[in-house]
Amino acid sequence: MSNYSTIQKDFYRESGQWLSMFKIWKKCINPNLHFIYILRKNQQLGKVPVLGFFWRMTLRHFQIKYGFQIYPETQIGEGFYLGHWGSLVINPKTIIGKNCNIAQGVTIGQQNRGKNEGSPEIGNEVWIGPNAVIVGNIKIGNNVLIAPNSYVNFDVPSNSIVTGNPATIYPNENATEGYINYKI
Repeated sequence: MSNYSTIQKDFYRESGQWLSMFKIWKKCINPNLHFIYILRKNQQLGKVPVLGFFWRMTLRHFQIKYGFQIYPETQIGEGFYLGHWGSLVINPKTIIGKNCNIAQGVTIGQQNRGKNEGSPEIGNEVWIGPNAVIVGNIKIGNNVLIAPNSYVNFDVPSNSIVTGNPATIYPNENATEGYINYKI
């Protein structure tokens, strides 16, 4: 698996198939995959003088078109998967691990004051449901399912399900089983 690019690993999560760069380009008809492709190209080439400007402008165009507010400064692990397109905000200082799924309407934001001042750090194999809100300098463990419409502003241990507003943690060894497919 190490011979595959980050883009190939992201696209593998969608179909469970390793694709050539040509086949990846063909799959870019899907807005989610198209945005991930542009985001990863921007992360890869964003600092190259002329090419970087092109990819930054292209990313900005598709941020507006698709409603994804994800910046190239955001550290995102391989196997990133966006479940649906539209209305997604992720703070650029956020760290996201491998094999993470994020649905529409999610906000992952910075808290500007208080004991949790800062941005979240999200572990590996985390599934974040529609309209969930995650804020502050908190750590989300590995194998965590954050249910739709949950508000999370505290640390979440690994192997947990988080649900509600205010959120409640339920330990579960198989929290994301059946939710995260085609892990890399």
